Amino acid sequence: MSRDQVLGIGMMAVSAVVILVYAWLVFLSDLAILILKLTGFIAIAAVFGILAWIGYTLATTPMPKPIEEIEEEIEKELKSVGSEAQKPTTEEDKVS
Repeated sequence: MSRDQVLGIGMMAVSAVVILVYAWLVFLSDLAILILKLTGFIAIAAVFGILAWIGYTLATTPMPKPIEEIEEEIEKELKSVGSEAQKPTTEEDKVS
C-alpha cells in the first residue's frame, strides 16, 4: 500500500470518529447547546476572519502603476536597446 493510500485511510477513519463523537455530543449529551454554540461561533469566526484578512490585504496593498506609465517605460527601454543595436562597429569590435 502506498503512503498516499495509508494517509487517505487514516483521514477517513479520523473523520468518521469525529463525526460520531460530534453526533453523540449534540444528540445524546447534556452539553448539546454548548457544542452547538461553539460550532456556530467557530464557523462565523472563520468566515469573518477570512473576510477581515482579505480586507486587510486590499487596504495595505499599494496601487499598481497606471498602464500608460508602464507603456512609456517599455517604449524607452525598446528605444535604448534599438539605439545600442544600431551603433556603428569599430575595427576593434570586429576583431574580438
